[in-house]
Amino acid sequence: MAAAHETRDWIRLGALVLMWGTAFVFIRLAVETVSPSSVAAGRIAAAALILCVAVPLSGLHFPAPGRIWLYFLVLGIVGNALPFFLISWGQQRIPSGLAAILMAVNPLITLMLAHRFVPGERATTGRTAGFVLGFLGMLVLVGPDAIGELAETRSAALRRGAVLAGALCYAMNSILVRRMPETNALVASASVLAMAALVMVPLALVLAPPTSFAASLPSLAAVAWLGVVPTALATIVYFRVIASAGPTFFSLVNYLVPLVALGAGFVAYDERPTWRAFAALALVLSGIALTRLRRRAV
Repeated sequence: MAAAHETRDWIRLGALVLMWGTAFVFIRLAVETVSPSSVAAGRIAAAALILCVAVPLSGLHFPAPGRIWLYFLVLGIVGNALPFFLISWGQQRIPSGLAAILMAVNPLITLMLAHRFVPGERATTGRTAGFVLGFLGMLVLVGPDAIGELAETRSAALRRGAVLAGALCYAMNSILVRRMPETNALVASASVLAMAALVMVPLALVLAPPTSFAASLPSLAAVAWLGVVPTALATIVYFRVIASAGPTFFSLVNYLVPLVALGAGFVAYDERPTWRAFAALALVLSGIALTRLRRRAV
């Protein structure tokens, strides 16, 4: 029975890795003809609809009006609307695999923010060293490619910076979640996405009215996929993995998602990462590994 239980956890983890790892390819497809704000709005609205239906079907109830909804609003903006937009905007000009490597720094940023804002989460020597390794990886990835290509590098660096800002948003969201009053995870996610939709959908209609662009069917399908699979469905699977196997087991996704994203980018768009990308990935993953090894020893 224990073996079967462990097998289910690995299957769920593998499903999450595939859903999140391939999401970067679908974002690239979506932004080919759909504006970044519309990609974010469509993704959030689809996921919100699914999860808001899942809540009553699960026998759960939404909280009564009160302060908790202010938390949901802030989390909806910081953890969904803003990063979804930033990542989509960045991927208009950078490869999907590169975006995934930039996002891999998220757990390292979270560690440093937790040191400052979460009681008991001090930055040990190992955690600090891991963060430094990850930071060096970002310098390798975002730094100037060559003096002779300075203008092009500036443009690329801005897009990379947007994706990094998305990672920062996710890290900040992790800290904010820890300070939120205790709420059922599915109810909280549905509520957060609903509030994010209330913000992002009207904003997208102002920034990019549907009449201002001609969206292709593949791009629209990609937006729908992003909302249904790597956002709504992945959220439900995520809850089950955490409940069954715990956060330490779940943290393996930090190592696997960038690798899947690199492979998906190669298959779908023939993206060929440079040595800088592989060097940065090695530094970031080494940094994550170092923080985990030290945390076990403390």
